[in-house]
Amino acid sequence: MDDQKLTVRAVERALDVMLCFTDSAELTLTEIAAKVELHKSTVHRLLASLEGRGFVIRNEDTDKYRLGFRIWELAANMESGDDPATILLPEMERLRDQEGETVSLYVRDGIERIRIQAVQSNQAIRRVAPIGARLPLSVGASSKVLIAFAEPADQEALLAELSWADAGERDVFVRQLGEIRRLGYATSVEEREPGAAAVSAPIFSRSRKLVAALAVSGPSNRFTLERMREHAAIIMEYAARMGKMVR
Repeated sequence: MDDQKLTVRAVERALDVMLCFTDSAELTLTEIAAKVELHKSTVHRLLASLEGRGFVIRNEDTDKYRLGFRIWELAANMESGDDPATILLPEMERLRDQEGETVSLYVRDGIERIRIQAVQSNQAIRRVAPIGARLPLSVGASSKVLIAFAEPADQEALLAELSWADAGERDVFVRQLGEIRRLGYATSVEEREPGAAAVSAPIFSRSRKLVAALAVSGPSNRFTLERMREHAAIIMEYAARMGKMVR
């Protein structure tokens, strides 16, 4: 293997190590090695380089690694003028205060959806929604919204690419998409995880491009299907208002 390929492989591996922290705040060397499926000696060298550049920090007491301050330096220079996660946060907070439940913002990435922003409910029993989580696109209210309101060609490609337990599951999903387009919102009750329910509406930009899915979620025993349907108009109103704030 030539030097260029070795260099690219090293960069890819280092990025894989960094991506381990998308769903964990701190990790041991062993845990990281297991996640990236590399020998611990290789991962140790990668971590040493990242630590030297300030991208990770090792806690000497626990021997665990976490993201370093250099990450925040990079994030501070991101262009946020067109970033929905930044622009729409105040409206999400107002919606949370009005509904009393957790509010999330999702975008599609391939055959997954990513939670790019979340405002947690203030109630003692609540739906916790970590930012950055990647979720399957075949279940959940926001997944249905992101597919139902996608361009026809994109929708057809997604339905062909997603994994289904059987043909009947796919047929039910497709029938739901038509109803969602008619109503303007989607609901889900314990589709992805027990005890959780959500209602979601699409956010279209001023140019009528689908930007994201706005979701309100909570415990299914409190956030019932009846309550979600009653409050769907409010969520769609917020989604429409948010759409006017993005290009």
